[in-house]
Amino acid sequence: MHPAPPLSGIVVTFNEADRIERCITSLRAVCAEVIVVDSGSTDGTREIAAALGARVVEQPWLGFARQKNLAISLATQPWVLLLDADEWLEADAQQALRTLFGSGRLDAADMVRLRRRTRFLGTVMHHGSFARERIERLFRAHCRYEALAVHEHLDTRGQRVIDAAIRMEHDTARSADEYWAKLQGYARLWADERLARTRRVPPGRASLAGLAYLLKNLLLRRGLLDGPGAWRFHALHARYAVAKYRELRARLVRGFSSGV
Repeated sequence: MHPAPPLSGIVVTFNEADRIERCITSLRAVCAEVIVVDSGSTDGTREIAAALGARVVEQPWLGFARQKNLAISLATQPWVLLLDADEWLEADAQQALRTLFGSGRLDAADMVRLRRRTRFLGTVMHHGSFARERIERLFRAHCRYEALAVHEHLDTRGQRVIDAAIRMEHDTARSADEYWAKLQGYARLWADERLARTRRVPPGRASLAGLAYLLKNLLLRRGLLDGPGAWRFHALHARYAVAKYRELRARLVRGFSSGV
């Protein structure tokens, strides 16, 4: 049995009973504690998490950034590893994390960018933007997320950030329909956030965003090589890129019509 690093594992949940076990089990292997902050699950998520040894805290939904910041504030260890319920660490990543804590590299760091590999309905991404995303998920407990409505990220200002070759796995969707519904929700949140600082959306901007996404991920980053499952995934993200600007344009039109 390996001694646990001085690390709090954090997970924010809502109705994740079908995948929370994999996430928590991987955290328990490397963390001194695991904390789950749940926003009203009705499918047994909280009970499963507690049975696996996690400390479960109930908190009505505050928004992505605020919910995660509250969860971080509960950590008792000097370092935090934050995973979503659909993410986990394989055994080799767990060992790499232990090695990192024993290496002395963290003495000169406040945040560590890990690599994240996405899987979509059985297809593993080896190419494209979602094959090896760099994402700050290992950090000192004083760090917090910026107050963004969607695509929240840690505030890196003034923090010492390093990279590590530790890979998180991300099983992003239960079905294509569910995933598209989630992306549509993100598009609405993105448009709401951008509205205050945007005056107009140029004609064709939405279509251009979708085309740029496909060129970048299917051609430049060779996502075509991952096969039909990946093509479907990237098609959904191209639709999402279009939807963001269409949602924003619709809000601007409504505001103009109402005289706001």
